[in-house]
Amino acid sequence: MPPLWQDRGYEEIQFVMRAAASFPERIVCLTEETTETLYLLGEERRIVGISGFTVRPPRARKEKPRVSAFTSANFDKIVALQPDLVLGFSDLQADIAAELIRRGIAVHIFNQRSIAAIFRMIRVLGGLVGCETRAASLATAIQAGLDEIVVGARALPHRPRVYFEEWNEPMISGIQWVSELIELAGGVDCFAELGHEPLAKNRIIADPLEVARRAPDIIFGSWCGKRFRPESVAARPGWADIPAVRDGEMHEIKSSMILQPGPAALGDGVRCMHELIRNWAQRTC
Repeated sequence: MPPLWQDRGYEEIQFVMRAAASFPERIVCLTEETTETLYLLGEERRIVGISGFTVRPPRARKEKPRVSAFTSANFDKIVALQPDLVLGFSDLQADIAAELIRRGIAVHIFNQRSIAAIFRMIRVLGGLVGCETRAASLATAIQAGLDEIVVGARALPHRPRVYFEEWNEPMISGIQWVSELIELAGGVDCFAELGHEPLAKNRIIADPLEVARRAPDIIFGSWCGKRFRPESVAARPGWADIPAVRDGEMHEIKSSMILQPGPAALGDGVRCMHELIRNWAQRTC
């Protein structure tokens, strides 16, 4: 018996082959960083659904349906969108990924926790949609911005001790890419040893007075989507004499800028920290 394809017309065979070789055309992004990256690559047309926490770029919320939170998702709505790929992030979305896989949907979960891994995510995502060259150019442009900040940081007369608080109850210090960006921006992370812990539970600071003992010059707060309140930080028992509290150096870094492991953190997030660190250094020189 001849192969089945020989019973088909030439044009039909070509159509099937082109379809098999194409890249994903209908993508759901369960977190913001892949949405932002696809927009920066000029591939936003592929996105058919986004996270409800997405704020970058602002137009995404107007153009794309919201289908998920961070640890929950509207599975029926996602299935109805007929995605050929769903993009997620970390172990926290493992249950969402498993359910989508059971429903027959292809899923790719990124797990970037460092600056290097964020760059790798950008390049891999570019490959997934057939835009390797543009992804490489985007990574190069982002790296150039980081290089400028490094030059500025090296020129600072002093490097402040920095405490980054990712959550307040319990107190959780910054994840690895945040810790690395603090150092790159000209600061010294007071809890750098915790930055390499991928799980938030392993970055809990059980004794609040440990922060006082490490005496940060600057406190950055980014409370995962809720407003950072310097006055509540200043009122913590034993914190009045912390240099950052005494001098009013307590600053919010929006979570959408620094806690999304993508272009935002490597751009606006680190630039914001560098500017505040530079201002501190100029006042104390």
